[in-house]
Amino acid sequence: MLLSATARSARLARLLTDAHLRDWGYDSEAARHVVAELATNAVTHGRAPGRDFRLAFHVVDHTLRIEVTDTRSDRLPRPRPAPPDAESGRGLWLVDALADRWGVSEDRCPRKTVWAELRLTAPAEGT
Repeated sequence: MLLSATARSARLARLLTDAHLRDWGYDSEAARHVVAELATNAVTHGRAPGRDFRLAFHVVDHTLRIEVTDTRSDRLPRPRPAPPDAESGRGLWLVDALADRWGVSEDRCPRKTVWAELRLTAPAEGT
């Protein structure tokens, strides 16, 4: 899905992921948080005027892979210490804590994809 690089779209990314996961029989609070953080980072740090960000996700063998692609390959994400009184700056630490794996794939300039994988509990039979 292509989404405009706005705070509203970052929220929409979380809601869309939640809706799809529920349709597929999964419920994951961790996945919602990871998508929210990655989408917010794309909007905050990966935004280029007039450019959207892309959200993609799929489940294989109960492992969810989330990919958020933006157009700022010059800004590769990495967790950095945040001052104790800072209101932001902890998103990648949260992603690191919630995801089983995460990383960054550099793409054709000027894009990068930040991805995360989370193991999900298998849906109940009949779901």
